[in-house]
Amino acid sequence: MRIKLIHIIFLFLFFVITAFAIIDHIEFPAPKGWPKPVYDFKSNPYSKEKIELGRSLFYDPLLSVNNSTSCASCHSPYNAFSHTDHQLSHGVFDSIGSRNAPALMNLAWKSDFMWDGSIINLNEQALTPLSHTAEMGERIENVLLKLNNKKYYRTLCANAYGDSLFTKDRFLKSLAQFEVSLVSAESKYDSVIRHQAYFTEQESKGYRIFKANCAACHNEPLFTNNNFKNNGLALNPALNDFGRMKITHQSKDSMFFKVPSLRNVEYSFPYMHDGRFTKLSEVIKHYTSSIINNPNISKELKNSIALSSSERVDLITFLLTLSDKKFLFNPQHSFPKQLINPE
Repeated sequence: MRIKLIHIIFLFLFFVITAFAIIDHIEFPAPKGWPKPVYDFKSNPYSKEKIELGRSLFYDPLLSVNNSTSCASCHSPYNAFSHTDHQLSHGVFDSIGSRNAPALMNLAWKSDFMWDGSIINLNEQALTPLSHTAEMGERIENVLLKLNNKKYYRTLCANAYGDSLFTKDRFLKSLAQFEVSLVSAESKYDSVIRHQAYFTEQESKGYRIFKANCAACHNEPLFTNNNFKNNGLALNPALNDFGRMKITHQSKDSMFFKVPSLRNVEYSFPYMHDGRFTKLSEVIKHYTSSIINNPNISKELKNSIALSSSERVDLITFLLTLSDKKFLFNPQHSFPKQLINPE
């Protein structure tokens, strides 16, 4: 009897230890000196298994209605998880969306998403492109059926959650885990802030220009204040997109769009919500000479920014120090090779 009891206890401990070995929760790698992340890790504990599952989901066109379009189709890792091929996002059946695909990085510090802030929970964000007819055009129920029919995904799901059944909650939280893992904090700028490198004289000049003219909206270290601003753009008549007003239905929010991060801005063109600018020089030209004053324009832009031609060059030189090649070419963020022929 005693031997049998010991055997039962041993089996119990074995399964408990095994479960914890499978679901290996780890600490989120927040850079030193940065604000506290706002993402709720208590409801979705950070784990390498969920990240790996989310990574496969992110790159898999199986998520779309005709198995042609993945999240990465519009969010390439080499472009700071934005895309450079088109002004506007492209989806299934050669559909064209209505906005430029924004860069994805440092999402653990964001509390709302999309250019207009229509999504306030990263765990739910993926449902919007998934179901949008001009993006993936699929239903979550069909996606779950596809995933549960794949041995590859059942195995990844078991590794991440302890059993192999895909649910809506597990699907969404896994994608969110991969997305919050996309932390960019290894640019030259970061090295300078950590006293591991130095700006050139021109970069220093550009940094001073940036702090005097741009930092009010593009706060360090994230290089965004995560707010919405009317930056004096003319309405695009082809899109008739009034931004956040579509969500709030208040005229004061007309032409308000999310302030994007300037990290990796060298790689995340085209710029603005509709991708109207392809070069940083065009963006700076807008802020220095092309702003359209209107009753809703952000207070920071009521007066155009006055910069000489050399100061514009200095500013761009500084912005290039925000490029993080370790992030852009991190193999842990790239297409998983095992996804080539999954069972």
